[in-house]
Amino acid sequence: MFDRLPEDAQTLYAELLALLLTQEAERDWSHLSGSFTSKIIKGREYVYFQYSDPGGVRRQFSVGPRDRSLDSLTARYAERRQLREADLEQISRLAGLLGAAGAALVPHGPARVIRALADAGLFRAGGVLIGSYGFLVLGNMLGVRWPGAAWRTQDIDVAGHLRLAVPYQDTDVPQALDSLEMGFVPVPQLDPNHPSTSFRVRGKQLRVDLCTPGNENEKEPVFIPRFNASAAPIRYLSLIIEGAQPVTAIEGRTATLVVVPAPARYALHKLMVSRRRAASEHTKTTKDLHQAALLLEVLAEDRPLDLEQAAKAFAGLGPAVTSKVVTGLDAVTERWPETTRAATVIRPALEG
Repeated sequence: MFDRLPEDAQTLYAELLALLLTQEAERDWSHLSGSFTSKIIKGREYVYFQYSDPGGVRRQFSVGPRDRSLDSLTARYAERRQLREADLEQISRLAGLLGAAGAALVPHGPARVIRALADAGLFRAGGVLIGSYGFLVLGNMLGVRWPGAAWRTQDIDVAGHLRLAVPYQDTDVPQALDSLEMGFVPVPQLDPNHPSTSFRVRGKQLRVDLCTPGNENEKEPVFIPRFNASAAPIRYLSLIIEGAQPVTAIEGRTATLVVVPAPARYALHKLMVSRRRAASEHTKTTKDLHQAALLLEVLAEDRPLDLEQAAKAFAGLGPAVTSKVVTGLDAVTERWPETTRAATVIRPALEG
């Protein structure tokens, strides 16, 4: 059901991911593309830094009165910018080679949005790219190419936990989307008293949905302060946030570091979700099962232990979860017999 990427493409991917991780670890204000300028105010020279945000809007902030320490700082900035430019050229080269080798590329519009969210710090603040774009970029990580029908969408789904045990970092999701100047507007809730958890572009299908782990009784949107936005509470969503990992999202000759669910957890979660959807969501149910089947087939061949460990984690939540995973697994193996090998790994682990 899937195609393997060439071995050299997998090597290129590993090199690209390592480079992006290094850049992320070394991130400082030299990553801002801008320049220093000075102004004379009341007879004294002050230094300012001006740059463009992801939407192209020019920003400027004061660094302070000019002195030797600031001269040293501006010199270091110039040196680090040169090093970063060399890294960016390498990223562009690797992304181009991967695209030519058949790696999956995120379409331009969604790629711009994902890159803006990443630049705004969303993934450093605990955001996880889920949904079909999370699934798409997982293929490159696993060294495979998915059929287009399994992922094509204009919806960008991002999950985040209200409480997260990581160093505090915040990002302003509405501002990041607004800075793109693509026309994003909040999608009104059915209950006008509830804040929006989605943003869409007027006249287009491009949409960003925010969600967070919730319980059966939670219905109202949950405000996540570090995102400055509300998210829809989704039961069992924590199953795919836990163990999320960094991957690359490639678009043309650019690449963005994002965070996605572990593939085995994603697959089992899709099986479970497919059993919880209403009959009116038949198309989404079919896509859930298709994505799960593709992941299960790859993982059964390459990483069966991941499937076993994920199944044990799901089993810890009891029969309410395991029964849905099993019925989803039955539906997948009946339609795609290639997943039978994965089922022989998952079932015993679910039964304990």
